[in-house]
Amino acid sequence: MTETTLYLTRHGQTEWNLQGRMQGHQDSPLTITGKEQAEWLQERLQKVPFEAIYSSTSPRAISTAHIIQGDRPGELRTKAELREINMGLWEGQLIEDNRVKDAEQFHNFWEAPHLYQPSGEGESYAALLERVIPAVEDIMGKHTGGNVLLVTHRITLKVIMGYYLGKKLHELRELPDILSTSLSKIVLCNGDVHVELYGDTSHYKE
Repeated sequence: MTETTLYLTRHGQTEWNLQGRMQGHQDSPLTITGKEQAEWLQERLQKVPFEAIYSSTSPRAISTAHIIQGDRPGELRTKAELREINMGLWEGQLIEDNRVKDAEQFHNFWEAPHLYQPSGEGESYAALLERVIPAVEDIMGKHTGGNVLLVTHRITLKVIMGYYLGKKLHELRELPDILSTSLSKIVLCNGDVHVELYGDTSHYKE
């Protein structure tokens, strides 16, 4: 029996998260709380022997991954396909401003992903799905029988989890939100996929 286990998390809280700005492919630094969140997860995963740790190429994800990695040997690997959905003209803008300026698509982004049409050079949910799932499957194929950690982003992670839960794009709104450094877990065993954790925050401290 060959069991491949994928641990997945979202980066820690960032300055733009606090300010209520949309990030996407743009970036802002982790806050003190964001670094603490990564440290909590590092403690939780300390005894898990990871064969590899992969991060999105976004600095906020890389910073989170380095904290979780701690003093583990091995090089942190980055993969552009694990980046957040490209939010186009919304990036860097306040959430509330986008809600007012582009009300229909803002609603679709959160409540009807299959209908969402991005602004500017942004990505649709379908494009994100086509980008990230082959990358995740490639990673699992390279580390058959091992434990792997992926550090990625809110919407990207929700799309990944939805896919392995058998959800269609229009059903993603039914899934719970993905909080900063929450832990999800997917196990591949003899061709069968099981989601064992979704957005778990039991490592959070007061």
